[in-house]
Amino acid sequence: MTAHVHHTPTPAPGLLSRLNTSGHRMALALFTFVVLAHWAEHLVQAFQIYALDWPRPQAGGVLGLWIPWLVTSEWLHYGYAIVMLIGLVLLRKGFTGRARTWWNIAMWIQVWHHFEHLLLLLQAITKSNLLGMPVPTSIAQLLFPRVELHLFYNAIVFVPMVVAMVYHLRPNESERAEMRCSCAMATT
Repeated sequence: MTAHVHHTPTPAPGLLSRLNTSGHRMALALFTFVVLAHWAEHLVQAFQIYALDWPRPQAGGVLGLWIPWLVTSEWLHYGYAIVMLIGLVLLRKGFTGRARTWWNIAMWIQVWHHFEHLLLLLQAITKSNLLGMPVPTSIAQLLFPRVELHLFYNAIVFVPMVVAMVYHLRPNESERAEMRCSCAMATT
């Protein structure tokens, strides 16, 4: 008598698994492109204000030159904040060791940055601004101008992301052994 063994096929890895294994390098490249494009917008806006001496309402970055109403929309800013947070969360499992620590730092700072944008969006939707301010205002914006504040927020999220990426590309031996993606640079 022959025993019948039923083999269940192994399911293909899900999207989240692929994003942190075989697709991690590509996902990080796309995420980095989005982050750098956003940075470019903020840097152009700062250049328009400080180098070209444009009034703040007219300094909308590159996108603001083509679609001015869009850059004044809290939906755009909130959309970027949530995309950034989702990217940091989804790509987190691909990081190990020191890279994971720095990625987590960027992610938790972005949690706060996202909260500030959610607060701004809710004020724009409800037409009820924080402390009766004339425009939607975040908590930190009570102390700092919006352009400078968002340059700061983007910097304090970006810097630990860069540190994480450097450690991710150049892991030590134990980190390399834990990695499930092919992002690490070859050792010489």
